[in-house]
Amino acid sequence: MTSTQARFREFKMPDVGEGLTEAEILKWYVQPGDAVTDGQVVCEVETAKAAVELPIPFDGAVADLRFDEGTTVDVGTVIITVDTDPSAGPAEGTSPAPAAEPAPAAEPEAGGDEGEGGKRQPVLVGYGVSAGSTKRRARKPQPGQPAVPDAPGPAAAQEALQGEFNGTGSTAPSPGTALNGDSATVARNGSAPVATTAEGRPLAKPPVRKLAKDLGVDLATVTPTGEGGVITREDVHAAVAAPSAPDAPAAAPQAAPSAAPAEAGARETRIPVKGVRKATAAAMVGSAFTAPHVTEFVQVDVTRTMKLVQELKQDPDMAGVRVNPLLMVARALLLAIRRNPDVNAAWDEANQEIVRKHYVNLGIAAATPRGLIVPNIKDAHAQTLPELAGSLSELVSTAREGRTAPGDMQGGTVTLTNVGVFGVDTGTPILNPGESAILAFGAVRDMPWVHKGKVKPRKVTTLALSFDHRLVDGELGSKVLADIAAVLEQPKRLITWA
Repeated sequence: MTSTQARFREFKMPDVGEGLTEAEILKWYVQPGDAVTDGQVVCEVETAKAAVELPIPFDGAVADLRFDEGTTVDVGTVIITVDTDPSAGPAEGTSPAPAAEPAPAAEPEAGGDEGEGGKRQPVLVGYGVSAGSTKRRARKPQPGQPAVPDAPGPAAAQEALQGEFNGTGSTAPSPGTALNGDSATVARNGSAPVATTAEGRPLAKPPVRKLAKDLGVDLATVTPTGEGGVITREDVHAAVAAPSAPDAPAAAPQAAPSAAPAEAGARETRIPVKGVRKATAAAMVGSAFTAPHVTEFVQVDVTRTMKLVQELKQDPDMAGVRVNPLLMVARALLLAIRRNPDVNAAWDEANQEIVRKHYVNLGIAAATPRGLIVPNIKDAHAQTLPELAGSLSELVSTAREGRTAPGDMQGGTVTLTNVGVFGVDTGTPILNPGESAILAFGAVRDMPWVHKGKVKPRKVTTLALSFDHRLVDGELGSKVLADIAAVLEQPKRLITWA
């Protein structure tokens, strides 16, 4: 490796969520020329599960930001370049270029082969730069356009995308492209022109092609908004949403972080589906059409539990933690699972096995500005009441601030959702994927109730338990729900049944 190559270090989009394939750059905290140190946070990204801050592992000065804010980037793609020796001045023969511009040639490795003109070739995302020469195929000229000679390729990001497309990996020059030696400058007015492979197919990644096939969309009719005329997922969804409106404006570019402000009198507003909301939608569809759901309901007199909540709030041992009805429902659910352990299980489709869990990671559905997320309390079954109260309080506040770590949303076994805070009596909740049950806790209301032979006003709520009927039959599900109701009706059972 030459000194120039060692000097410029590239930082790639990491997998911050154990298997996630992409993340959206929400905000850059640095700009080209800014000094950075090892461990300094340089940007905030949003994955399909949470917003995460990324620290840079180098010391030096920012040489280049490869993508704008609002851009969704694949894991393994270079997002920032750092000059680790900025005092040495401009590097000879090397100048890091933004992803959307033609990349100048880099110095060849010592003893390595060189491509045409001594320029080295970028290869697939995540694999760095090849040591040998790799010439791109000659571009197939389109009718009425001049042939494009062999060239080292356009910008690094464009080249990285090419390696993942179906087809030959080369594109014909698009309208509005002015040839200038080995580089091309594409006009940016309006949406990007349609790029095609040598066979004339529209340029799109394999997952996008599959999505279009599943939705019955002809890619040839889709208006691309990606860099270099690449068709994105958003373009396909836009084509589905407005199939009969050919004169409608093009879909919003992928880089747009949010919906455009609605004009006065506008009848529609389009909001890109991505990040947490996109992941939630996919998970709910998968769960609803994979696990056979059954939901049971029960109304409960929780007057005694509500009195206990008030007493616990005054208890010195509970000082500093938040005590509310949700805490008591969570405790009742954990006790019901202890009495009926078969409900705490998962379905292993690959091995055709039921996996019984001997621990409870209690998920709490939380509504946040980014969408619905379900972080879970690890080993909730082993926590005391004060510990559980503290865990609940921390989990909810962290979720609302958008600081929930991806690991906190994985490995859940059962979930509790509090729809009562919205004044809703109950619902039929959908299972969190991979879990066996979810309990909905409705609003607590003053209702006429027969108590000790007389009709009196009592505090009443409705519980709804949805469960996977492959794992939980009607008898087991009914026992679990009945136990929860019994504990909330007579909270002293938290002691006698334990």
